[in-house]
This record gives sequence, C-alpha cells and structure tokens, in this order.
Amino acid sequence: MARAKTPKESETIMTEIVLPNDTNALHNLRGGKILHWMDIASAIAAGRHAEAVVVTASVDSVSFENPIKLGDVITIKATVTRAFKTSIETYIEVSAENLPSKTHYKCNTAYYTFVALDSNGKPKIAPQVEPETPEQQEKFEGAMRRRELRLVLAGRMKPADAKEIQSLFANLDKA
Repeated sequence: MARAKTPKESETIMTEIVLPNDTNALHNLRGGKILHWMDIASAIAAGRHAEAVVVTASVDSVSFENPIKLGDVITIKATVTRAFKTSIETYIEVSAENLPSKTHYKCNTAYYTFVALDSNGKPKIAPQVEPETPEQQEKFEGAMRRRELRLVLAGRMKPADAKEIQSLFANLDKA
C-alpha cells in the first residue's frame, strides 16, 4: 500500500481569465465553463494524490455565491480531503479578481469525487490522506458523511446502512 499523503502534496491552483467566449448574454462566466475548469483542477489534485489517472465519479454541493464577470481573473484551488478504497474526494474553492478595481471575491465551492484507475483502467487503491490543519481535519471527518449521502442518493447504499448520516437525524424527533 502506498504511503499516506498530506493535502498540501497534491494541492492544485489553476488560474484563468474570463474571455468573451466564456460568458453568457449578461457577460458573466457560464456555469458550465466554471464547472469544467473546477473538474480539471480537482482531477489534477486527485491524480497527483493517487499518482494515477482519475475519472470523475460525482460532483456535489456546488455553490454559486457571486457571478464572475468578463475580464475577471479566477483562481481555482483544489485540495484532496479524503481517500476511501479507490475514491478520492476533493474540495474546490473559486475566487475572482477584478484587476482594474483590485477587488477579490469568493465565487464557488464544491466537492468532487474521483476514482483512481490502474494502467488497465480498473479501480486502483488510493493512498490515505493525513490532514495537517484543523480545517483539513474537519473536511476529512465530514467526508464520510458526504460519501454516505452520495451513495444513498445514488441508490448504492441503503439509508439504514449509512451510520454517519443517521446520527445527523437521530435527535430531530426529540427537538
């Protein structure tokens, strides 16, 4: 088994400029374009972590906080949060910068999950993640709940078997 890795070892930072062909009729970056760039950055982070080709398994919890304008420079930061057997979860943060006004703003966040593949295209065991900071530890711990929720929603896990997310609802009937 491969040695565990820290999130910093595979962190990926990608920068793009929003050009006219990337925008909609309001001169905002198209949602599909930002999701595409987020997929690329997070796939690079997951691939670095696994030292393998990865394929996207799921995209969830995408938030669109602020529109990204024509001419703005965007920065996409992708970090591996946790690895399971063959799957790797990444967290992506997108911020934008308007160069003339020198303003920075937060735009998007999301979780992407990938499956590492071996040279035959079969799922490969992924190295574990060793969180180093309190924020990384928090995302690491939350990854199991997010994984169970993804599997339940996809019909690949029975809700009764999802022990981590059951605890989230255990006290609702007592409230």
